[in-house]
Amino acid sequence: MAHTLEELVEMQRAADQAHNRVLELRDQYGPPAQTEWTEGQTETYETAWRAWRDLARDLQAAVTEHAEAEGQARNEVEASVKKQARHPEPEEDPGD
Repeated sequence: MAHTLEELVEMQRAADQAHNRVLELRDQYGPPAQTEWTEGQTETYETAWRAWRDLARDLQAAVTEHAEAEGQARNEVEASVKKQARHPEPEEDPGD
């Protein structure tokens, strides 16, 4: 099933949020090569990392599918999705 551009933008936002969580945990726990993490910290980090990886993988597949369905270049669809996810365009006032 091909996703709409709006769905892809929401998927991008979810992947970005998951990535931010991974970065937050890394900052909070310290670099794994320099700091010994507890078992709980390791489990929490790995769970967050897998969630990010899975969301990013699903997004990439959906972008490819959308681009093929719409006859667009994949890299252009990906760039548009990232731009809209980070800088949403304001909605027009229906009274205009």
